[in-house]
Amino acid sequence: MKALMTIWLSAMLLLFSSLAQANLTIEITRGSDRATPIAIVPFSADGESLPEDVAQIISDNLERSGYFAPLPRNAMYDRPTSGDEVRYGQWRALDVRYLVVGQVSRAADGYRIRYELMDVSGQRRMLGESVSAGSNELRSGAHYVSDQIFEAITGIRGAFSTRIAYVTAQGTDQDMQFGLYVADADGHNSQQVLSSREPILSPAWSPDGRKLAYVSFETERPAIYVQEVGTGQRAQVASFDGINGAPAWSPDGRRLAMTLSKDGQPDIYIMDVGSRNLERITNNSSIDTEPAWSPDGRSLIFTSDRSGGPQIYRYSFGSGQTERLTFTGNYNARGRLSPDGEALFLVHRSNSGFQVARQDLGSGRLVVISETRSDESPSVAPNGTMVIFATQQGNSGVLGAVSADGRASYRLPSARGDVREPAWSPFLN
Repeated sequence: MKALMTIWLSAMLLLFSSLAQANLTIEITRGSDRATPIAIVPFSADGESLPEDVAQIISDNLERSGYFAPLPRNAMYDRPTSGDEVRYGQWRALDVRYLVVGQVSRAADGYRIRYELMDVSGQRRMLGESVSAGSNELRSGAHYVSDQIFEAITGIRGAFSTRIAYVTAQGTDQDMQFGLYVADADGHNSQQVLSSREPILSPAWSPDGRKLAYVSFETERPAIYVQEVGTGQRAQVASFDGINGAPAWSPDGRRLAMTLSKDGQPDIYIMDVGSRNLERITNNSSIDTEPAWSPDGRSLIFTSDRSGGPQIYRYSFGSGQTERLTFTGNYNARGRLSPDGEALFLVHRSNSGFQVARQDLGSGRLVVISETRSDESPSVAPNGTMVIFATQQGNSGVLGAVSADGRASYRLPSARGDVREPAWSPFLN
């Protein structure tokens, strides 16, 4: 049991530092060599001074996805604000394939964003819309527009309007203060949903995006809580003797998978959230932890050392059978499935350290996709295009993100201090 508690506490040793603010900033670290050229022309504003640069937010979103390479503004010869003003030859000469133009104007209830997506080679309008945004919702409006543009070109639903949850720490030693935050997917508009003098671990979003399950040590031992993000209302759902950890919501939101050691070694259990009834899934002398549901809810993956070191296994509810999924290397942990269930994202120990990897479940082929060396806690975007994770930048803990193919990456450090335990929300509407 001492060894198990050491595992819990070792994660906390990475969180020591002070934190000035919880907002995160984007640092692009690698762009994709297959990114599609696009230009997002600054939106006109009728001389108004706007609190947000909508076109820049759209440009940053699309660049961060790894799918697009936005043209720098200083390379734009022309700045049309509507499709009728576009001179396609100029943009073809700049090797731009798609063009976004638009305007932002005042409205009685806030703002109105009008945008058009133009296919330069086809000389046609692909998409056009007028979007209402509240007085404090220009960023949200820009994220919505980004989602529509991304889907119109790629055929993949955009995830720029989603959110992330993460844990911060400030202070040192006995003065440590932990915070659980939620923010927009780009790190802005952070909101603290919990503050504690004791560690917070493993935040997990409910499928409707309204609740977070997490582990808190506020009662001096790990306990699992479920909290409404909007209201702050919360309830303790598991506080058994020993470890209570790694909560994971079922796709229908009615059950939580978790790790409990109340009957001896850590095993995987399923709790019915309404009745609090428990079902034990694993039962052996190994350490079984870090459960995650398959998208169809028919199976669970989890980490186990039953083969001598951490590897990822799958339990099927129909057959009751367990199979090993990972065989490359002697350390594979914290598995998370892609939304289509065809790929497994995990932490893999390579010669370079602990890195995020992707394994194709059909072929079993494993590929390292991150370039950092102290990675942990991967979480997959709901459209499967990006993976967010915790890593180190110098002596600080930061969040990193990498595209599913490993071609593009960025970091989300805070102004000061450490950030850990990221969790990407589901689609919110």
